[in-house]
Amino acid sequence: MKKRFISLTLVVLTAFVLKTPSSAQLPPEEVTIVENIEVIPSHIVIEDLSIDLPVKKALIVDGYWEVFEDSAAWGDQSGYLGQKGNQVISAHAREGMFYNLKNAKNGMVVTVSAGENNFNYKIVSVKKVLPSQIDVVAPTEDETLTLYTCSDYADSKRLIVVAKRV
Repeated sequence: MKKRFISLTLVVLTAFVLKTPSSAQLPPEEVTIVENIEVIPSHIVIEDLSIDLPVKKALIVDGYWEVFEDSAAWGDQSGYLGQKGNQVISAHAREGMFYNLKNAKNGMVVTVSAGENNFNYKIVSVKKVLPSQIDVVAPTEDETLTLYTCSDYADSKRLIVVAKRV
């Protein structure tokens, strides 16, 4: 439904622009709608690691992103698919979730879907950090996917897998 709305909006705006002497006369809010499409992930697959999970939007509650028992979580206010920024997806480090992420290797492909659209990323780094090292989820200048889960004894560290769009 959203795809049809976007297509219809583009057709209407294109017809409007063609009939308008200057695109500068377009109302700014209509231009903004076209330029700032928010593409939120709905599914993540890493075939090499047997990871295949739905993704839900995780809101910030008491200073932390929500974590779900039945799916991965896309961090609200992190980047959007297909745009510059750091798209952060996290999940518990347990069977059926991000447990196998500990076996991630550079070069593996991560596919993130938003409806019928697939976005492919290649893993470029795998590292462990302390929970206090929040710079790993900071905005980036390019399109970056960061996968985030707990690791080590008593979840004392965080496993960070960074991938770039291919």
